Amino acid sequence: MLTQKYVARDEYLNFLKRHQDKHVIKVVSGVRRSGKSTLFLLFREYLKENGVSSNQIITINFENMANEPLREPHRLYEYIESRLVADKMNYIFLDEIQHVHEFEKVVDSLFLKDNVDLYLTGSNAYFLSGEIATLLTGRYVQINMLPLSFKEFVSWHRQNQLFTDNTEMFNKYLQSSFPYTLFTEDDQERAEYLRGIYSTIVLTDIVTRLKVRDVPVLERVIRTLFSDIGSAISINKIANTLQSHHFPADRKTIERYLTGILQSLLMYEAKPYDIHGREILRANSKYYVVDPGLRQLLLPDYQEDYGHIIENVVFLELKRRYPNVYVGQTSKLEVDFVALNNKNEARYFQVALMTLDEHVLARELRPLKKINDSYPKYLLTMDTLNKDANYDGIQKKNILDWLLEEN
Repeated sequence: MLTQKYVARDEYLNFLKRHQDKHVIKVVSGVRRSGKSTLFLLFREYLKENGVSSNQIITINFENMANEPLREPHRLYEYIESRLVADKMNYIFLDEIQHVHEFEKVVDSLFLKDNVDLYLTGSNAYFLSGEIATLLTGRYVQINMLPLSFKEFVSWHRQNQLFTDNTEMFNKYLQSSFPYTLFTEDDQERAEYLRGIYSTIVLTDIVTRLKVRDVPVLERVIRTLFSDIGSAISINKIANTLQSHHFPADRKTIERYLTGILQSLLMYEAKPYDIHGREILRANSKYYVVDPGLRQLLLPDYQEDYGHIIENVVFLELKRRYPNVYVGQTSKLEVDFVALNNKNEARYFQVALMTLDEHVLARELRPLKKINDSYPKYLLTMDTLNKDANYDGIQKKNILDWLLEEN
C-alpha cells in the first residue's frame, strides 16, 4: 500500500476507474507538477491490487532522459509491441506524450489492438485542445487536472493529523496548491520549488515552443496579467503597460505571447458571456493564474489584494466542477462567473470579500437580481456572520464552506 505521502485525488482516480478497459484513450491534461504522474502511479497500484500483474503494465515518461530515444515514433511502437502480453489486457501509460514526434501514429496503431488500454498525459494545451480533437477524433476521453483543491488540501492535512482550523488552512493553501509543496520544510524551500516550476513552464512550454527571442518582454506580459487577475484586460492595455516601462511591444507579439501563456496552462481565460443572449461576447476577457503561490512568487507586494485572490480561487474551483466558466454580462452589470454544466444549464456566482456593509451587499446582489431566469444564483463571501442568508432566492455561502462541500 502507498503511504499518505501521496495526496488522494479521488475525482481524477475515479475518472480512470470509470473508463478502465473501455475502448477509448484516456487523456489527462494539466499544468506541470499538478500531479499527473502521481495519478498514474496511484492507478497502477489500484490495478495491481485488483489482479493485474506487473508485466501487463508498460510505463514511459518522455521527460526522462533515459527515454529520449523512444521519442521517435517507430522505435516507440516497436518497444511497446515487443513487451505486450498476449491474450491479456495491457495497460500502457505514456507520460508527457507531446514530446513524441507524430505521437498520433503510435497511438492509432496501439488503439487498433484489442488487448491494449491506453493512458496519456500532457502539459501542453496546444496538444490537449484543438490538436488532440483533430488527431484522436472520437476515440478519447479527457480530464483536465488542476493542482490541489482546498478540499483535497484539507483532507490530506486531516489524514496526517496536521489540521488546525479552516481559516488557517486557507491561508496556508494560498501559499501554493501544488501537491509537492505539502512536503516542503519552510518558506524558502517552497519558493525555490515554485520558482523551478515557473522557470520550466516559461522556458520549456513557452519560450522554446514559440521560439521567443525577447524573454524579458514575455515575463513582463506575465507579470502584467498576474497583477490584473480579475480585471478585464485588452491587448492594448498590456502594450501600453509595457511601453510605459520602456519595453518594446506590438499587438501581434503580445497576442502570440498570450496564446503561449494560456497553452502552457500557466493561466486560464474567462471569456465574457451574454446572460440574456446566451452567447460568448467579443469583448475583453479576464485571466486567472493556475496557482496563487506562483502569483505571490512574482508579485510579493500584491499580497494585500485579497479580494482578487479569493476570486481566483473560486474560478479554479468552478473549473473543477463545471466544463465551461465565463464572466457574465447582463445589461450594464457584470456577474463574476457563469458556470455551465454538461446540459448547458447555468449557475451564477458573485464573489465578494465581505458584505456586512449594507451598501456593499446591495451592490453585489444587484447584477444577480437582474437575471430573470430560474437557474441557481449564489453570493460567495468570507463573511462568518449571517453567512447562510437567502435574498429572494439568491443563496449566500461562506467561501470556505463552499470549497469544502460535496460537489
